[in-house]
Formats: sequence, C-alpha cells, structure tokens
Amino acid sequence: MDNQLLGCSVVALVLAALPATAQASTDATATSPNTDGLEVITVTAQRREQSAQDVPIALTVIGGEELERRNIQTVSDLENSVPSLEVDAQFGGGQPQFRLRGVGGTDYAANNTNTVGVYVDEVALPYGVMTQGALFDIERIEVLRGPQGTLYGRNTTGGAISVITGTPTRNLRVGASLSYGRFDQFDGEGYVSGPVSNTLSARIAVSSQQGGAWQRNRDTGEELGDRDRNSVRAKLRWEPSAITTVDLQGDYSRDKSDGRGLQLLNDFTDASGRFYPADTDHRATGWGISTTFAELLGVDTDAKPFRNNEGWGAQLRVNSDLDWGTLTAIVAHRDFTRREFNDWDATSSNEAGTYFFNDIDVESGEIRFASRQDRPFRWLFGAYQSFETVDGGFMSDFTQAASLRNIFSTSYNQEVSTTAGFGNIEYDIAPTLTFSGGMRFEHERRSLNGFRTEIIFPAYQLRATSDRDLDMDEWSGRAALDWQFSAVAHLYASISRGVKSGGFTTYNTGIPSQNDPYDPETLVAYEAGLKSNLLDNRVQLNLTGFYYDYRDYQLQGVIYTGASRVGRITNAPRAHLYGAEVELSAVPVDGLTIVQNFAYKMGEFDEYMAPVSATIDPATGLYSNIQYEDYNGRRLNLPKIDYKGSVAWAVPVADWTVTPEVNWNYRSERWSESDASTIPAYWLANANLSLTPPGETFAVTLWVRNLFDEQVQETRNRFISARTVSTNPVRTFGVRLNYSY
Repeated sequence: MDNQLLGCSVVALVLAALPATAQASTDATATSPNTDGLEVITVTAQRREQSAQDVPIALTVIGGEELERRNIQTVSDLENSVPSLEVDAQFGGGQPQFRLRGVGGTDYAANNTNTVGVYVDEVALPYGVMTQGALFDIERIEVLRGPQGTLYGRNTTGGAISVITGTPTRNLRVGASLSYGRFDQFDGEGYVSGPVSNTLSARIAVSSQQGGAWQRNRDTGEELGDRDRNSVRAKLRWEPSAITTVDLQGDYSRDKSDGRGLQLLNDFTDASGRFYPADTDHRATGWGISTTFAELLGVDTDAKPFRNNEGWGAQLRVNSDLDWGTLTAIVAHRDFTRREFNDWDATSSNEAGTYFFNDIDVESGEIRFASRQDRPFRWLFGAYQSFETVDGGFMSDFTQAASLRNIFSTSYNQEVSTTAGFGNIEYDIAPTLTFSGGMRFEHERRSLNGFRTEIIFPAYQLRATSDRDLDMDEWSGRAALDWQFSAVAHLYASISRGVKSGGFTTYNTGIPSQNDPYDPETLVAYEAGLKSNLLDNRVQLNLTGFYYDYRDYQLQGVIYTGASRVGRITNAPRAHLYGAEVELSAVPVDGLTIVQNFAYKMGEFDEYMAPVSATIDPATGLYSNIQYEDYNGRRLNLPKIDYKGSVAWAVPVADWTVTPEVNWNYRSERWSESDASTIPAYWLANANLSLTPPGETFAVTLWVRNLFDEQVQETRNRFISARTVSTNPVRTFGVRLNYSY
C-alpha cells in the first residue's frame, strides 16, 4: 500500500513525542451522569468532542447498556432503535443492505459499496457483508443521517454509522455478561482493562454467541438457526508524552453459524411434481442440496444453509495535541473471507441453491489536521486513501429448476483505488450564530477483471466474459448555519451534496453488457432542525425536516437482450424524497425514562423509463418489442412511517433497584420490487426486568424478545418460481447476569 505520507506522519508524531515527559491521562467517558435529568452524551460525530445535543446534524446515539437491553448484536439490529434506519438481509443471507431516510439499495453480491457508511473506531467497512461481526465491548454507536464526506474518510449519500469500542483504561476494570435463553441460546462476553506501565495500558475483550436454533425443517423436524460466532479484540494505548497518544488494536472473528431459512408465501410445485403448501407455522422452513452441488462445495449431501466467514483487522492510530491544534493519523488493514450457502427456494428441491465465495482485502490510511477548538474560527483538513480487492463470486444450483436444470458459476476480481482530500471550517459569526462549511474531492478507479459466467453442469458452457473500468471524479460538500437562539435550544439549516460510488452488476448472465458500469449516485439534501433541552434537562426534543434531490438514483432493474432477461443495477435519472423526524427523550420523575422517535418519509421518481416486458419471437427465440413504463410520479419502494420508543422505570425496593423496561419498533408496509407485492407493516416489542443490588457491581435481568410473537416479514423474493419470505425469529426469553468491577 502506497501510504508513504501517512506512514511518515505516524513515525514523525511518535518520534516527536518521545523526548517529552509522560503523564497519566484521565479515562474518557461516553456519558456524564446527571442525577437531575437526562445524561449528557459526549460524541465525536464532527471529529471533536461535543455534547450530542450541540451537534447541528440529525444524530442518534446508543450507549453500550442500551445496546444490550435492545438485544442489538450486529449492526443490522440497529434498525429497531434508530429513526429512519432500515436494514434488510438480501434473500435472508449475510449481505445486509442499509437505508437511512429511504436512501439505500438492494444487492446480494459482495462487490458493491454501502450507501450508508459503517465505521468501527474510525475505520471504514466498505462492503455490507463485512459489517456483520458481533457488536461487543461497545462504548457507543453514533448514527448520522444525511450525506457525509467532509469529515469522514469515505463518501456516502445515506449517512454514517460509527461504532466506538471500549478503550484501555488507566485503572483496572473488569466486566462480563452471560445470557441463556430459549432454544439453548447462549451469549457471553467480557473484558479486562488496565495499566501495564506508567505510559502503557491495555484492554482485551471476547465474545461468544452459541445456539438459538428457532427454525425447523417442515419435512424432517431438523433444527436450523444455531449461532456459532466467536470474536476477540485487543487494544494497546501508549502515552509517551503529555501530548501524544498511540493506539494499536487488532481483532479476529469467526462465524460458523447456520444460515437463515426462508418460508413459502404460496403453494409451490417443484419440477418433479412434488407439492409444498404455503407455510403457516412461523418456525417452518426447508432446504436441500444436490449431490453434485455438495461435491463442488466440498460439503456433506445433507448440509444445512451455513456461513463460514472469517474476518480480522489491525490498525494504528496516532494523535498529537500541538500548539496550533491536533494531528491525527490512522492506517488500517481489514481482511474478510465469505463462504456462505443459502437455499433460496426454501424446499428440499434444488431450484435455487446459492453458494458465495469471496475474499475481501481493504487497506486504508487517513491523516487529519485540526485547529484548536477554543477559537471562533476552527478548521479541519485531511486526506484519505484506500486500496480494495474483492475476489470470488458465487455458484447457483438450478438442477431442479424446470427451465434451467444446470449449475452456474460466476467469478471475478475487482480492484478499487480511492484518493480523496477533504476539509471543514466553522466560524462563530456572533456568540449565538455559527457558520460551517466543508468540501471533499474524490478520485476513484474501479476495475472488474476476468468476469466469467459459466455453466459447469451438466456440460461446460462459457456464457459471458468481460472486463470493465469505471473512473469517478466527484465532489461533495456541506454548508450550514447554527443559531443558538436561547440557552436551551438551537436551530440549524444545511444544504449538502453527497456521492455514492458507481459499480458493476456481478450476477449470473449470458450478456456481457450486463456488466456495463452503473453511474455514481448524487444527492443534494436540504435539511432544517431544532434541538432543545427543556425543563432543567428533563426533556430533550429534536425536530428535523429534509428534502432530497436525487440524480442517477441507483436501483435494481432488468435488461432484455437477445434471448435473456437479466437483473442489473441501473440508474434512474431523477427522483426526490422528503420527510420529517421527531425525537423525544424525557425524565418526568427521577428513575423514569421515556424515549419516543417518529419518522415519516415519501419519495417518487421524477424521470425513469423502466423496461417491464418484451415479446419472444417464436422463430428466433429472441426478445423484441420491449415495453417501457414511465415511472414519473411512482413511489419509491420504502415504508412511509417508522415509530420506535422505550419506557424504563428504575424503582428502589429496599436497598435494591428494580427496573422494568419495554421497547418497540413499528414499520409501515412497503412494496417489494423483487416479488411485485406489498410487505405488510409490523410491530416488534421487547421487554426486560432488571434487579440490581446495592453497589451495582452486578445485575440480573429477565428478558423477552419479540414479546407478542409477531411474524415480521423482512424481504420477499421470487428468485425462480417459488415465492419466499425472510422472517425474524419467534418469541424468545431468558436470563442475563452482568458483572462489573
């Protein structure tokens, strides 16, 4: 990796710090306790420490304890707690797609970047499949809504999810959590943190998630859904001087869990004539694998849907506080291996078995220069560079699909290089009025090399080959005014432009033109908001309104060429989206905390001619007379409403504290393009009852997930002929023990 500038900066910072006298630093905390109301949450959403309420951006922060109460185990689970956030696993697999305020895509391949940026300790995870490691030892998660790029290393149109993990401490700390629940579900995690020497501290955290097989085969009764996910993270913090901190960390995770089983929406008859009635039992599913496909994968002929994913990473961060400001440099390496088998027809028939094999390598570096923050004029400038490779592809078993009866293999090598420069300024025009503005310019080159789609059974046939390149030179930016019109409230208004990279469609195809690149997506966002602390900080009320103007909106489409109709990611020239959000947090009396979040959004196409049908010439077997539908005024495929909230009441009983808590999530209906049907609205509720003794060194919690046993439909699909649906788990319950020292 050509990171000479960043590497030299890191070395220079360390060497400059060595002669200085070392001194201990205080432990950073995510929150400041407030016995008279809501706690004050400190965030780094703008690359400096601020109260979350002071940041003029639509921002949601979730702390580590709240993550546990809401059963948030992966980034995907955040959709049940963050306004306007939706996360869907494509076809029930391990490739999540994130949408913030309706901005997001649908793609089950592993080679295209997220519309919503995901970061762990400031390092980007650019591909969705990389984000599914366990969330453990978390200090907080910050979710920023709207285009990002002037402060973050990558550029996105939807927003950013920033995960901040626990940092080494200068005093000894130990924590552990053990949970056991229905379906033999076990979750355990723990950490140890403390000093190694006067200038060195360390932290190690581990996590294990086992069991939980809530699904069962409708034919055999065999269970599906066991988790087998283990992770470890180690951190070192060296403070060689009063001005310099050096953080080194590494992590490793292995996920050998069962895959998610799909359910049949309608009665289905396979190519052999076997009849499968639609599933009515929430736990029912089905799967199968042909002997030939099992031999190709090197697995048993009775294999279940499975994952065998492995990820690891390392990063070095150096921060030095100098007379003029702060210099920060980060270099990182991320590696991820995906091996995943899914059954997309949800039966023992082999109509749509799919196996993914990908090796992802990401190297990145970032350097930032920031002024002192106690001045009326503040600035930040930086540079970012990354190199990415995505090797692999997937195989599809259609041996019992009536129209195919073969096995496809699609493979490719994708390389991406990105270089960007960014900057941001803030100026206090008056004591109560601040202007901020930022700009980013990015050059990116994507290359798809050696793309091949082949039929490998029953007889070899090369279907398509291609090599493609895509260059992007784009700018993004933001300008905002923030008016502190009273001591307890401020208004802000902003306009920003974001860019999401283009890319390549890497599905099975016989048409090389399917790989023609789709263009970058640009979005201009107009936003205004109010943030307030009322009634002596017992009430926080935040209001936001937004309007998004799309250009080259990326979406799943189809193309008709020759004798083939194939899926392809394409661009709609214009679309728009608008909405509003209300976030309310209140402590009306000591111990009682109420959180209410409501979001509304609506979007429409402004310009898009969609191919919807074509005629097959019986003489030639080729498509002709392609019919197009004008989508002008047609709704975008997103739910209008989501409503999320929680109520918790800490009640003293003798010397103990008893805390009942309930949280919920409502999402309105939305249209499924892949199934041409409406996914129904749902309510999902969880409940907890915690008992804490004096001293608060440990707590016992009784928990229930999916309290009312709702059948929540996530995605619907019609991959070949079977109509299937991916659903969330049934009601589960258990007990959890927490200990801290």
